Amino acid sequence: MQDLPNLILIGPMGAGKSTIGRLLAAELSRQFLDSDHEIQARCGADIPWIFDVEGEAGFRQREVQMIEELTELEGVVIATGGGAVLREENRRRLRERGTVIYLFTTVEQQLKRVAKDRNRPLLQRPDREQVLREMFDLRDPLYRATADIVVRTDRRSPRAVVNEIVRRVQRLVDPLQAKA
Repeated sequence: MQDLPNLILIGPMGAGKSTIGRLLAAELSRQFLDSDHEIQARCGADIPWIFDVEGEAGFRQREVQMIEELTELEGVVIATGGGAVLREENRRRLRERGTVIYLFTTVEQQLKRVAKDRNRPLLQRPDREQVLREMFDLRDPLYRATADIVVRTDRRSPRAVVNEIVRRVQRLVDPLQAKA
């Protein structure tokens, strides 16, 4: 499966990009990279701190640089931050440099998955559900326009999602082999 392109996971917070990305990379014997974790490692600071000091615009600029670097690598699995698709230059790089998989999840599922997470600066408000709905309305069309594949993650095990991704990516790469 080394002939597969880079696999890039996009989707909202709580969709499972990091969990599924790690499993997918292990399944395919590839390196896994999470753009948010790479930004934190490079800065020596967590994302809430970056948002506090530089604002969302500063963080997004760091994200553009990190996506540029990560997508230049070959044979990797990359998980992006939920807002990576907000910048056209990111969407273009993602599409050009790999197979993009949108991990779709509902706002209800997101609320369950991020309920206790305090490391998400955009959700540090009392109206979390409204914030998630507004982000969904804005970002879902961008995720869909960027993705080669859309995979639903609600009420599914990460392993089941990984198996579906592997099957569907193989079909994209070699449609004849996938039918055999």
